[in-house]
Amino acid sequence: GLPLFTITMGLLDGFNPCAMWLLLFLLSLLVQLHNRRTMILVAGTFVLVSGLVYFVFMAAWLNLFLLIGLARPTELVLGLIAILIGAVHVKDFLVFGAGWSLSIPAAAKPGLYARMRQVIQAEHLGGALAAVALLAVLVNIVELLCTAGFPAVYTRILTMKDLPTWQYYGYLALYNLAYITDDGLMVALAVTALSRRRLQEREGRWLKLVSGLVMVSLGLILLFRPEWLH
Repeated sequence: GLPLFTITMGLLDGFNPCAMWLLLFLLSLLVQLHNRRTMILVAGTFVLVSGLVYFVFMAAWLNLFLLIGLARPTELVLGLIAILIGAVHVKDFLVFGAGWSLSIPAAAKPGLYARMRQVIQAEHLGGALAAVALLAVLVNIVELLCTAGFPAVYTRILTMKDLPTWQYYGYLALYNLAYITDDGLMVALAVTALSRRRLQEREGRWLKLVSGLVMVSLGLILLFRPEWLH
């Protein structure tokens, strides 16, 4: 059913190594403050703003596909793109760091590190919340290629259903709620344990493998069995 499919896709998308790496890195810095309330407010703001930006991003995909309509060439193109993205993620699991990769560009990381330090060094909580909200927006823009696969495929599948407009956006909201559930769990664990743990390369590779296999599977379904998605 569409509700369970939506939740499953959102949860899988939430385990994106790009987004999770940044969140865990931010949490590892926030732990140094030794203040659980500040950790919850700052990290929670980051998660909520990220979810809102992601919702807007997916709404753009939704309106694009609604405008295009149920054209078979669109499904073919999107299926090929999904397979390509999935293959790149699987490649990253097998040969990490070699060749083309859908990850946060190395050139963007120093700027993100600087933004995170601004959050930690803010003199007032209001300044920290404003800084982390801006960071969340910038992160979603920087990691656009890293996270574009799932939203594009899901919204295309969603437009295959003949639904009222409010239901389309309701499903997007459900997807994004599932998407930030993973991040919310990471925040809860970090706040409870005051853990400075960061995402390791081995764990990121496994996340990429799972993401890649799901993307390839959905791409093949779009190419050869699109009726399964109706």
